[in-house]
Amino acid sequence: MDFLLTGLAQHGYTILFAAVFLETIGLPVPAAIALLIAGGASARGSLSAPLALGGAFATMLAGDTLMFFLGRYTGWWLLGLLCRLSLNPESCILRSADSFYKRGRTLLVFAKFVPGINTMAPPLAGSMNMRWTRFAALDAAGAALYIGAYWSAGFLFSDAVSAITHTMQSFARIMEGALIAAVAAYLVYLVWRWFHMGALRTVPRVQPSEVAQGAVIYDVRSHGYYDQKAKRIQGSKRLEPHALHQQPLDAPAAQPVYVYCTCLRDASSARVARDLLDKGINVCQGGLRAWKKAGLPVESVPSDEMQALPAFDR
Repeated sequence: MDFLLTGLAQHGYTILFAAVFLETIGLPVPAAIALLIAGGASARGSLSAPLALGGAFATMLAGDTLMFFLGRYTGWWLLGLLCRLSLNPESCILRSADSFYKRGRTLLVFAKFVPGINTMAPPLAGSMNMRWTRFAALDAAGAALYIGAYWSAGFLFSDAVSAITHTMQSFARIMEGALIAAVAAYLVYLVWRWFHMGALRTVPRVQPSEVAQGAVIYDVRSHGYYDQKAKRIQGSKRLEPHALHQQPLDAPAAQPVYVYCTCLRDASSARVARDLLDKGINVCQGGLRAWKKAGLPVESVPSDEMQALPAFDR
């Protein structure tokens, strides 16, 4: 925050445009504050109003266009990445998609004012096949409203903005300390997770070539959706990791069971394997990456197991 306040005074347009672009692509940069300060600077003659407004508008459109086409061509992958901080990424995506499908046209105009939705809206529009021309028109209206509102507030109340920035510089120093404490707490959490996952690692892991010789294979990826190009181990079956008690295993008692996923450190397969071990099932776990690396066969995920995003008419 301190860097943003002092940087705008020293580098003006570069910092303003960078703040707008970085917020647009999902990074936690306060573009609204940059626009307020830019408005105040324009009122005092430090920045050119047409250049500040026009540049910020063009930068926001460029970032939104990038996110739109990334959503169009990466689909679930980008949305899952943006939802990663959610406790339930699948729920985050499906809830966002459903809300956007119902209110997408209106939402695009006001999305910039809502943290989280401002980043999700352009890739959702792309993933759900909204026409580019429709998206561009709605997004331009939203960008103009957002930039105009904050810049105008800074311009009209430039004296107040100047006083606020001095206060915020002191506040920023306090926030830096809080941020350091938050980072330290997060590192402690990561260490705890590492030890927790270490306990789950007591579940046997086997080489893919051993599995191919006769185990019943289950796909336990933590999301119940798939990209249209998704692959799975040939002959494997779907086992929803969040509904283990509702899905009986279709495997002989004496036959080993192999569960796999694609998440970091194979976390889902490790957790599911632990639950199955507690039930007395002969289970081992691993990942799809190792299977592919071994050159073993994969197949496309059946269409009836896919959960597609709702789509706008093109």
